[in-house]
Amino acid sequence: MRRVIPFSRMFVPAAVLSALLISGGAVAFFALDGFNLGVDFQAGVVQEVQFAPTAFTLTWEGAGNAVISSDSAGIHVVHSGAGIETRALSFPFADYATVGAVAGAMALRLEGLGVNRYPGVPDGTPSHWLIRGALGDPILGSVPHRIHYLNPDAEEIPIAVVRDLMEESLGHVVVVQSMGQPSDRHFLIRVRAEDDAPIAAPPVQAEAYEDGAALPPLVRRPADGITDILEARFGAGQVMVLRSDFVGSRFAGHLTDQIGILIAATLLLVLLYATIRFKLQYAVGAVLGIIHDGIIVAAFVVVTGMEFNTITIAAILTILGYSTNNTIVVFDRIRENRRLYPEEVFVNILNRSLSETLNRTIITTVTTMLAVMSLFIFTTGAMQDFALALMVGMISGVYTTTFIVTAFMNFWEKRKVKKARRELAVASGQISAGKPALSKA
Repeated sequence: MRRVIPFSRMFVPAAVLSALLISGGAVAFFALDGFNLGVDFQAGVVQEVQFAPTAFTLTWEGAGNAVISSDSAGIHVVHSGAGIETRALSFPFADYATVGAVAGAMALRLEGLGVNRYPGVPDGTPSHWLIRGALGDPILGSVPHRIHYLNPDAEEIPIAVVRDLMEESLGHVVVVQSMGQPSDRHFLIRVRAEDDAPIAAPPVQAEAYEDGAALPPLVRRPADGITDILEARFGAGQVMVLRSDFVGSRFAGHLTDQIGILIAATLLLVLLYATIRFKLQYAVGAVLGIIHDGIIVAAFVVVTGMEFNTITIAAILTILGYSTNNTIVVFDRIRENRRLYPEEVFVNILNRSLSETLNRTIITTVTTMLAVMSLFIFTTGAMQDFALALMVGMISGVYTTTFIVTAFMNFWEKRKVKKARRELAVASGQISAGKPALSKA
């Protein structure tokens, strides 16, 4: 016969511990001015960049318009305009094997096209290293358009270097994500900023073309502050902007409202599901457990100063799902044992059910924890925070199901039994209007 562990002895101490943790979290929330909100909940800039040196720049001073495009096979220019015969010029990489050959051919074949080799680019750089920007096919003009290249053997740039550089320059937490393979040197950077406020950045050291002419100034936007910070460290022309978006405070507020609706819907659905499958007593206990886990993890996020963003929300929702699954398993065993032992005291049913599911709880939690610990050890930044929140939430989930939810159910059952006895006493005349009936003796 399986040994029954008296978990019920810890119901009161666990309730006291939870009250202390929640109170401490509430104090920390107000003392630390709430969550350390990330760019997801504030106005900010989202920029996708790739560390790819500039091979050459293009300007247009001729008649009509010149539109440039590129693909893996080569570079293409379409020249058109009023009174001009439209023509398309292609510069296949198969015919022009080096960057120097491509640049020379473009300057020779299209009058009015200014091609300026960037400093430090070797003549023998393979032309198939040239990469296409993600900002569409631009119409060339007086503002230089940069053509970048990516050496597949170039030194990788660790994500920690990019994050530390941005945070040191801006003075606050910056979210950096690595995109693709490490050799792609491709990152997504999210930075907090006030609406329409430029991002302060150190000046980029001026350079010159190979012929000694000064590089013309580029048109700068508020979002270009991110590029300036990176180029101040890695050199001018070393960063290609693939995407740049500004998230206003109104959108951030709308996202906050959506998160609130999502959490409220989760609680309602769990309440309905547990009520239909079990009873209202079980359903309220499950919702109480969800709220308890959510508050514990939120308090941990506040105390540690972890950035509160959509990844944190994903971690909390994952924890709630994990905890709910564990709670439903225990509920199912409680219901089964109530049928098997109808005369047994309810608190003993709880202890028996928790004891019978203990092995399953330990094995599931430990195996899941090993995977999450690996994620925590071998990642950095937002993913490491995600893993840490999951580990805290998993421990909280087991604790909540074992001591908080079952303690609430025991409290509910005692109240129900007490009420039933009272109604029975009233019906039998033993008490009247809340007072014992007087004896006629």
